[in-house]
Amino acid sequence: MHTSLEFVIALVSGSMSGLCVDIVLYPLDTVKTRLQSAEGFVNSGGFRGIYRGLGSIMVGSAPGAALFFSTYEMVKLVGERHLKLQHQSLVHMLAACSGEVVACCVRVPTEVVKQRTMTTQSLSSYEVLRKTLHGEGFLGLYRGFASTVTREIPFSLIQFPLWEYLKKRWSENQRSPVQPWQSSICGAIAGGFSAALTTPLDVAKTRIMLAKARSDLSRGHILSTLKIIYLEKGFSGLYAGVLPRTIWISFGGAIFLGVYDKARQILTMLIM
Repeated sequence: MHTSLEFVIALVSGSMSGLCVDIVLYPLDTVKTRLQSAEGFVNSGGFRGIYRGLGSIMVGSAPGAALFFSTYEMVKLVGERHLKLQHQSLVHMLAACSGEVVACCVRVPTEVVKQRTMTTQSLSSYEVLRKTLHGEGFLGLYRGFASTVTREIPFSLIQFPLWEYLKKRWSENQRSPVQPWQSSICGAIAGGFSAALTTPLDVAKTRIMLAKARSDLSRGHILSTLKIIYLEKGFSGLYAGVLPRTIWISFGGAIFLGVYDKARQILTMLIM
């Protein structure tokens, strides 16, 4: 019974945190995506229609975040019961990786529709969805699944163990559990650091999702995509959008993880 309640709390808290962060920081995500597109920032829309594609996020954000955190907490719960304290970082890594793979089942179709809407000024989210299904079939919604997982796993391998470590050290220093606002600061540091390091993988993922159907990039080979980007624009091309991505995910980490811990705290008090 206790485990099932933990699962429900993680599910609801995750959905709330995911929806909050994606709505608040959507404009920064739009700028980052347009900077990374092959057409360039201005041709992709510049600062016009900064909330284009929000509809797809409203549909997919909460379920994706809910799946991530429910998986993360369950894997962490099982791992912490069976592994010694010195192996807790490995538990956090495994939990984060498991959560990302499960969440990508919802997140990738949402990302495909969102990013294509962001860079197409004449189509709504629904029209982009219909066009994708008509031109590429259902699997078209999962274009870039492998590259997204390839981006998310290294990101989570850095972010979540770092977040847990920072919370642990802060808790030890003050000799009491961290508050949600403190968890939020830890999330901002962990998120921004992870975002900057994994930007090339994010650029490759964006290019694959935005590529024309049946083109070389649409095949989803992340190493060849990174090579193409480097040959086109050099090292700077691999880090296109690094500043808005780092700012976006720093604020995002603060909101995402802070709201999650606060919601979890409140729900635990109400339910447990």
